[in-house]
Amino acid sequence: MTPNDAQDRLRTLLEAGRALVAELPDPTGSENPIELLRTWHATAEAAGLMLPEAMALATVSPDGEPSVRMVLLKGLDESGLQFFTNYESPKAKDLEANGLASLCFHWTELERQVRIRGSVARLTKLESFEYFKSRPRGSRIGAWASQQSRPLDDRETLLERVHRFETQFEGEEVPLPPHWGGYRLHPTRFEFWQGRESRLHDRWVFHRSDGAWEVERLQP
Repeated sequence: MTPNDAQDRLRTLLEAGRALVAELPDPTGSENPIELLRTWHATAEAAGLMLPEAMALATVSPDGEPSVRMVLLKGLDESGLQFFTNYESPKAKDLEANGLASLCFHWTELERQVRIRGSVARLTKLESFEYFKSRPRGSRIGAWASQQSRPLDDRETLLERVHRFETQFEGEEVPLPPHWGGYRLHPTRFEFWQGRESRLHDRWVFHRSDGAWEVERLQP
């Protein structure tokens, strides 16, 4: 794809995306942030955006050092948002030590963001297994082969580990690795941000209070 082709595609996506979105009116108090997130995610899918489920995950280490990386949303219901990782990874160590995290969706072409804060807990082994068995076989083998974020001498070493586990599990289902699984972020705060002209953006924020959601508009 040439630079001109890329610019044309971005322009097309921007025009298509803006045709799908509307301003955020004053909140009534009856809005449900989970349902609104579902709607915005569906709109991002309908706009043809690449990986609309991609979200930034921010954590803090035991020493207070912040870190952020992209992960993929793999489940959304009233109890929270699900994502998966290696339990021995730096992000997992942060989550185990702190238990709080933030997520951020950013759909550039729609001029939309959703920021979410909350507490994080591991999914059950059954929940992790149900998702794990839905992954392509190569990804399941990769979860066994990769010692995520640890130093690697060269790519050949990684491929040798892949081959070893392919041989070990040949002709059988790949089991769930003990070091791999999911987390659920239980949200306590949402912020929905809709871009507007002259930077006079629309912002709604939801706070969890006594088991219910309270919503208000913020200044841009």
